Amino acid sequence: QVQLVESGGGLVQPGGSLRLSCAASGTTFRVSVMGWYRQAPGKQRELVATITARGGSTNYADSVKGRFTISRDNARNTVYLQMNSLGPEDTAVYYCNVVLGEGATTLLRYWGQGTQVTVSS
Repeated sequence: QVQLVESGGGLVQPGGSLRLSCAASGTTFRVSVMGWYRQAPGKQRELVATITARGGSTNYADSVKGRFTISRDNARNTVYLQMNSLGPEDTAVYYCNVVLGEGATTLLRYWGQGTQVTVSS
């Protein structure tokens, strides 16, 4: 199976930046998509950004476009989320997600334990 280890969360002032990292280990040979979700207090979990393992195609939520950048290092089985111009609305628990699949077929999804990001002055 796949295990995900997240790091990089913490407390940051408005306008600041953070970079989240998620390293995958275990059975990773079928990784097709890596991404980040977040869940704010009182809100449901929402998609933040995704990136395909093979081609590096990215998708972003409208709320983070132009501020967040997702990237990956396939050799290290790691996905990153660079977050700039952070505001209080970005405060949430951020979850790493890895999809194992073949083509368009999803085989399994794995989730990290979550890392807290708090934006406050």
